[in-house]
Amino acid sequence: MATDAPRPAKDRVYDFVKERILDGAYPGGELLSEGEVAEALAVSRTPVREAFLLLEAEGLMRLYPKRGALIVPVSPDEVREVMETRQMVEAHAAERMAGLGDDAAPLRVRLAELLDHQEALLDAGDLAGFVEADRDFHHAIVAASGNTILTRLHDSLRDRQRRMVGATVRRDPEVTRRFLSEHRGIADAISAGDGAAARARVTAHLESSRRGIEGAAFTGS
Repeated sequence: MATDAPRPAKDRVYDFVKERILDGAYPGGELLSEGEVAEALAVSRTPVREAFLLLEAEGLMRLYPKRGALIVPVSPDEVREVMETRQMVEAHAAERMAGLGDDAAPLRVRLAELLDHQEALLDAGDLAGFVEADRDFHHAIVAASGNTILTRLHDSLRDRQRRMVGATVRRDPEVTRRFLSEHRGIADAISAGDGAAARARVTAHLESSRRGIEGAAFTGS
């Protein structure tokens, strides 16, 4: 009987390091050594070096020979540009879905499921799971709008979105309850068919998120 071949060591290292960059376990500005990662995963330095090169190509690391790899910090311009893009896409999608009446029923059901899932994750203390569920909530609204170009644009922000929210949550875990409350307000506006309120609540939520991201990334507090 055939068995699945083990994944290449380079791929395992890549996944391991990237996951920790995105969830904030490896914060921006930290210097990571090949030896540290090689020891953690019980592999040689060669696949670690190969994985670091891939992550450098994605803009997540900057390599310094004989010193290690710097986790590239999130820049103020990146935060501003990502959040501006998200606001334009998500506010439009939420307003549009609120105006669809019965046609938005599948989205209303999906949002209710996602909100229940977010609450369960918070009750279980699963902050990493909440960060992923946060992204799923916002993506569901954009995807339901049916605009494939906007959906692909939103998808392209996935890693940046997760990294920024993850840093905020690590700095202030209690912010997750506020996020959940604001998500419920957005879902309520869509369910009520109030497009103006849906747009306003998305805008307010993303603006408060931006302030939290900037606090986590740039104040060091």
